[in-house]
Amino acid sequence: MPKVLVTGGCGFLGSHICEMYRKKGWDVIAYDNLAKHEFARNVYMKPEARFHNKKLLESMGVEIVVADIRDKDILMRWADGCDYICHTAAQPTMTMSWEDPVLDFTTNVIGTFNVLEAARKYNIPIASCNSVHCYGPDKINSELSEELTRYVKSPVTINESEPLLQGVVTPLHASKSSAEHYIQCYIDTFKIKAASFRLTGIYGPNQFGGEDHGWVANFAIRNVLGLPLTIFGTGKQLRDILYATDVAEAFDAFYRTQKPGIYNIGGGEKTMISLLECISLIDKTTGKKSDVKFDKDRFGDLRYYVSDISKAKRELGWEPKVLPAEGVQKLVDWINKNENLFIKTN
Repeated sequence: MPKVLVTGGCGFLGSHICEMYRKKGWDVIAYDNLAKHEFARNVYMKPEARFHNKKLLESMGVEIVVADIRDKDILMRWADGCDYICHTAAQPTMTMSWEDPVLDFTTNVIGTFNVLEAARKYNIPIASCNSVHCYGPDKINSELSEELTRYVKSPVTINESEPLLQGVVTPLHASKSSAEHYIQCYIDTFKIKAASFRLTGIYGPNQFGGEDHGWVANFAIRNVLGLPLTIFGTGKQLRDILYATDVAEAFDAFYRTQKPGIYNIGGGEKTMISLLECISLIDKTTGKKSDVKFDKDRFGDLRYYVSDISKAKRELGWEPKVLPAEGVQKLVDWINKNENLFIKTN
């Protein structure tokens, strides 16, 4: 029976990867430090929400290891005997990166380095989460025009050759780019089978989104609970949002093909949606009007990103299946089913 190690396995994306491989009959290890950082910032979450995904995975027979990717010795012990590593553990938020740059660096750079060392030592293929935050915002932001509800750009999509770190660089930009450089280094120098996935706005069940990260879930949760939500900027910011099971399938596609490289993993043109348009979709789905407030732009934010996913289609045989209307409905259904995990703060 194949065995997979999923770092960040109790997180949002990690839990979906764990569930996918359990359904395939694999042995699954969810390696997660159960960090409180993001959870502590979400005012609408009850304490038990932090352990929701852990309990869900345990009920499926996933082995839970509470440990940190920054602890190389422990990581090495659990990687031994595995057939695949899915690296989803990360510090993912722009705001936390400038509030705690040490946490950002040690998690995203040292943590990824440790996982790569495990892959090298045991000759295990590895796919790793990166982010569109490896691109600096200035060049892309300067190329935009405005329509009524969204920013637009020509050409519409952005491929893997787009220059990195253009303009303003936050710690998150730096750490995400550094981690990806190490992945390319281990591909070139040590010939490991590795992939770096540049991921766009991911959403779906098991996600306790907040203002810092997971905006689709944040908007949906606040709508269901009747809480106000804040848009930073105009609301015309645009992403090609991607449903969680589609991301999980991308990880499996890499395991099956094992073609190393850097890949855009997004929804492409068929899932692109602005913040304002997403709020309208959520309102239509729930039948409730969102209470929207506006605030100034956040430092370092990228206003537009739509993935050119032709490389992933060609090399991995992967493309997304879930469109926003279906995905948002599934997310709202999950929130309603698990409303006991949330608290109305006003």
